[in-house]
Amino acid sequence: MGYLVGSAGFEFLAPQPPECVAYVFVRPAESESHRTLVAESGSLVRRTFDYIRLLTHRPPRFAFYEAGCAAMVRHQSMLDWPLEKYKHLSRNFFIETLAWLVRSGVVRRLLGESLAKSESRRNQRRTQRKSGAKKGLQ
Repeated sequence: MGYLVGSAGFEFLAPQPPECVAYVFVRPAESESHRTLVAESGSLVRRTFDYIRLLTHRPPRFAFYEAGCAAMVRHQSMLDWPLEKYKHLSRNFFIETLAWLVRSGVVRRLLGESLAKSESRRNQRRTQRKSGAKKGLQ
């Protein structure tokens, strides 16, 4: 989450800086994690996007990008806002966006998936060390 003050690297959003922006990203976009978390049908990020779209009845709504690192993006230009309202309106944007993300459970689920993958990698390393030690004993 933050402010987008230039469009470089974010041209796919057709931004009108300055903007408030929030996104869920999984990188690198070519990774196995990106495929399972974003690109696959029924993936965690895709399901979260579908759920949040149901909750969001007015713009700006989240957009889904299957191929990029920024998989789920919500942004809003501040150009039409009075300068004295920047702080108040941007705070509202971020609070509302975070509320949807928390309600969707995406942060908790991503943490759970990350912990499960870490445990799986640890178990694989243990198995490799044990099989390597057994080979050394033979």
